[in-house]
Amino acid sequence: MKLGTESRGKTIGAAVLGVLTLIVVVYELVPMFSGSSATPVSASQPVVTATTPSRPGARHAAPVSKKAPVPGTLDPTLQLQLLAASEQTKYEGLGRNIFSSQAEVVIPKVGAPVATDQPKDPVWTPPAVPAAPPIPLKFFGFASQPGERKRIFLSKGEDVFIAGEGEIVDRRYKVMRISTTSVEVQDLVSSGPPQNIPLTQG
Repeated sequence: MKLGTESRGKTIGAAVLGVLTLIVVVYELVPMFSGSSATPVSASQPVVTATTPSRPGARHAAPVSKKAPVPGTLDPTLQLQLLAASEQTKYEGLGRNIFSSQAEVVIPKVGAPVATDQPKDPVWTPPAVPAAPPIPLKFFGFASQPGERKRIFLSKGEDVFIAGEGEIVDRRYKVMRISTTSVEVQDLVSSGPPQNIPLTQG
């Protein structure tokens, strides 16, 4: 009877050991198949960083200092010298209107008047017509009665002429029109315009 109890206990112990072995094997193989070979680190273990072991006699590297700003780079430091130099700069433009898309057309100034060439052929002007000499007749009265054809008295020096409209006096002067205050006479020799001779009283 004792023999059967001991073999049963050995069988249970072997089974428990096999289960523990299987758990350990599975625990080791699961990270390998998942692609992660890192071993989990517990919170109680200190994190060790990789440092370069110091050699005896080796120089320690000096701390890296800030580099001086290179000219031409973006430096946030305010440069008072450049600011003062920019204040002294004066804008000298070319006179172009910056609000216009096209340049203004420069109109050339008119210089001294240039003498133009005279025409080769002179312009023809008609000769001045001399004024006709005054007619030497005097109109001093009427020679007709009321209701009759108008006739007038004309004198030239000591000669007296009686004439009506359309008649010729002294073979040269034609009576053109008779009015109450004057007579219009034309000189047929000089071919001038008719002249108006006023009525002379007395």
